[in-house]
Amino acid sequence: MAANFWASSHSKQLLDPEDVDVVPAADRERGITTEEFRLVKIHMSSHIWRLAQQVKVRQRVIATAITYFRRVYTRKSMSEYDPRLVAPACLYLASKVEESTVQARLLVFYIKKMCGSDDKYRFEIKDILEMEMKLLEALDYYLVVYHPYRPLLHLLQDAGVTDLTQFAWGLVNDTYKMDLILVQPPYMIALACIYIASVLKDKDTTSWFEELHVDMNIVKNISMEILDFYETYKVDPQRGLSDEKISPIMNKLPAKA
Repeated sequence: MAANFWASSHSKQLLDPEDVDVVPAADRERGITTEEFRLVKIHMSSHIWRLAQQVKVRQRVIATAITYFRRVYTRKSMSEYDPRLVAPACLYLASKVEESTVQARLLVFYIKKMCGSDDKYRFEIKDILEMEMKLLEALDYYLVVYHPYRPLLHLLQDAGVTDLTQFAWGLVNDTYKMDLILVQPPYMIALACIYIASVLKDKDTTSWFEELHVDMNIVKNISMEILDFYETYKVDPQRGLSDEKISPIMNKLPAKA
């Protein structure tokens, strides 16, 4: 399960936690703080999620798109790569990579439907296609992404707690509002979600975790990071962050980068 991951390009691109929230110089010049940089990524991850629900793609496509989105901003600035365009372009690219292709015109249609009269979100098909090419370069053409979902199901079955599947799956979904997928191996994220679920649902998995011989300090640290996120950020699954919180930040960015 973990062996395939360690042989992949994804594993070679894991970052240190301090490297994922570094605000690029171009964004700092526009007054964007580290916290604001983080808030944009949270909000636009939710935007990808809502757009994906409109075009009806598989969970894996959404997860891959958000991973691309977050990875891009470890290398490029939001001033140069407008997150309002990068988000649908990541979904478009991910749908092709995950063999669940969505037509660009559908994305354009649903963005207009979702965002109404906000011209800053209005893009044409050619904009998405052009950004797709820029994304490929920004990602160095490394497009294979491993996710926690498959190891989660395997581990839940192995632990004999498949009744926690829905709860733990929801926790994994929420980890994509964070940068964990850029920092931690997917199976460790899965283990942390099982750990949280088993504690909150009063399931004793202590002996099972001991038999795995994993570093429980890492599992618990990831778990605390997830729980801290819930405590710190209140994200509406239907709208992302409130307009009052996100609009002043987005207004610091060029409308069409």
